[in-house]
Amino acid sequence: MNRNMELDPRRVTSEPSSPIGAEEEMEVASELSSPTFHSRDSGFFERGIKTMLSIRKSIRSPNKEKGKEGTGTWKGIRLSLRSSRSYEESKTTICNGLEEVRQKIAAETIQGKPLSVMEINELIQKRQLLEAFASVKYLEDETIAERDAEKYKDNPQELVRKSKDVDLLYNSISNAIQSIVVGTLEHPTVEDAMLTSLVTLIAREEAAHPYTGNAGPGSDLLGRPRKWREGWREAINESAQKRVQRIPMASKEEASSWLDLHLGLLQKQLSEDLLKIKLSVKKCYPEEYQVCDTYAEAVHKAIASHLEGISQRPLEFNELYTLLDWVANTYRSEHFLGHPDLKPEFKTENLSLLLTPANWDKLKNDYMTSAKGKIKSYFGNILRLEVAEKWEKEVHPEVTENLYHSSLSFDIQAIIGEHVKVSGAISRSLGRKMLELCLAELHEFIPRFGEEFVVWSSARDSPVFASYFAAYINSFQDLVSGLETAFEVDTEELKKILAALTSNFTNTFLNKLRTKAQPLLKKILTKDWILATEKPSMLVSAVSRFSEHLKHMRNPMGLDLLRDVHKYVVREYIAQVIKPRRKMNAETRQQVSEKMSQEARILNNTLIDQGSDSDWLLPAIHHIANIIGEKRKDKIKEYVKELCQDYPDIRKEHVLAILVLRGLGRTRRAAIVRQGYQALESPDGGDSSTLFADIDAPVNINCF
Repeated sequence: MNRNMELDPRRVTSEPSSPIGAEEEMEVASELSSPTFHSRDSGFFERGIKTMLSIRKSIRSPNKEKGKEGTGTWKGIRLSLRSSRSYEESKTTICNGLEEVRQKIAAETIQGKPLSVMEINELIQKRQLLEAFASVKYLEDETIAERDAEKYKDNPQELVRKSKDVDLLYNSISNAIQSIVVGTLEHPTVEDAMLTSLVTLIAREEAAHPYTGNAGPGSDLLGRPRKWREGWREAINESAQKRVQRIPMASKEEASSWLDLHLGLLQKQLSEDLLKIKLSVKKCYPEEYQVCDTYAEAVHKAIASHLEGISQRPLEFNELYTLLDWVANTYRSEHFLGHPDLKPEFKTENLSLLLTPANWDKLKNDYMTSAKGKIKSYFGNILRLEVAEKWEKEVHPEVTENLYHSSLSFDIQAIIGEHVKVSGAISRSLGRKMLELCLAELHEFIPRFGEEFVVWSSARDSPVFASYFAAYINSFQDLVSGLETAFEVDTEELKKILAALTSNFTNTFLNKLRTKAQPLLKKILTKDWILATEKPSMLVSAVSRFSEHLKHMRNPMGLDLLRDVHKYVVREYIAQVIKPRRKMNAETRQQVSEKMSQEARILNNTLIDQGSDSDWLLPAIHHIANIIGEKRKDKIKEYVKELCQDYPDIRKEHVLAILVLRGLGRTRRAAIVRQGYQALESPDGGDSSTLFADIDAPVNINCF
């Protein structure tokens, strides 16, 4: 909702147009035809209006056509565009004219008359307040004189009665003053002469009652100051309160954005009121009244009281934000009190806090409490969408710049960024608190997300598991760097959480690989495996299909995992080969050797092509294949030496198991081990990477 003050294209600028024209003629005609004016059969009100009408006609162009009343937000108080020079001249003329009316009213000598209480009250009802005041003052002076002459010495009750009559009549005038002031903004036009007469009336009362006399029973009601100027201020406060309370407010059931709508209406209505005060009300008062400041303070108090009532309601997250944002960013901005058309008369710097510090802090605390649940639900929605729209539908992630892409990081950063931004616009401290809250919720969400992904992947053999595994690892790295760049936060705790999650994902990935590879590994050295002719073998195909997704992971994580896969396959391959089994004849050993060399070559080449740099693993299976297929026993010793040099972590039990597979006897095995295994103690002991350390050697090789 646009909360900007809705201004007509003809709005008043720093150099407003002349306010004199057919429009004001219509306004004056409206005043004269109003029921209030019909009730006035005589007195200064009609004279004042006629004088004003005469002044306005005297400066109006005789050829000017009758204008039409404008429409829109500023209806009834808009000003048509004129040249700045014309405006200044007209403004001076009007001010002079109004001053003439004020001087004329002030100069009128109204003699008090010995009227009855009923007759004076009738003048008050007709709003002939100057005449009424003069008569009440006459009655008051008369009563004081009679009191001083001790006329009521024998009848003090009569003095009390007449004093009360005077007091009641003054109170009636005071009530009439307040009624007029309260109703000032209720009508489309401002009754200039009436407001001007009020100023005169208040001045005359202040001159008539400079002090309070206390000389006898009931005399405290006579001659005391009536403080009508204070009543005038109270009436302005009452007017502001009524106008604020009267602004429509829908219920939550009627409109979900009820508060936003209400504040917009409040802003619109009070903006119109303030402009009307600046253009039409201010000129009716002397400078000492500081009309604009008085009205601004009254409106400020009314809004403060109104918002305090709203803040006590059980507000939801969006409603709390709307209220905080309106108070912090809209209220004093150019969209409301700071609007250019209200300057310079209305100043915001002198206004007190709209809400008390305690109430403001309560709103912020309620906002943060509500935000906790909101952020949690937003993250929960991300998880639900991932499950429903991607995992269940088995939609592969997009590839961007040869990397699997997930919107997870972007969605999380967007949620955090937006909430930190809008909260920080309310106050810096609130922005910081929101960032801390979002990070705390993120730390809780990531393990929950990871657990859900692992549970889902364990329950089914989905073709999108490996690709989303890679996409999420990429996204987590983006998330860390994005948060560090955008918010300059310490991500150490987040990195620890992501490291644990990555480890969990990796274990799940490797377990998936084992599940696919183990049945195929168990077939190694079986008759069907030896006779199989598929190129590449089923094992190589399975590993390749699974590991190809790793090339779309961001390094170093992708490369590290590809190394693990490469090492795992070679290690498990060797572990399967050296398991105890029946002796093979020479022909079978030759077939096994050729088959192993072929698979080792294809397997290693496939993984190297996918990005693995673990070329140190290449000779392992070849060495064993050479030992198994070698016919010359003295040559076997050289192959064993090469194996031990390339893989210094190999144990004697591993070497003996390989020699048993070759079909060598115990004496020959022992001799080869003694000669070939010496390479472990050589300074050129080979690569420090370990392969055989994690391979269990057969428990008892003597049974071979």
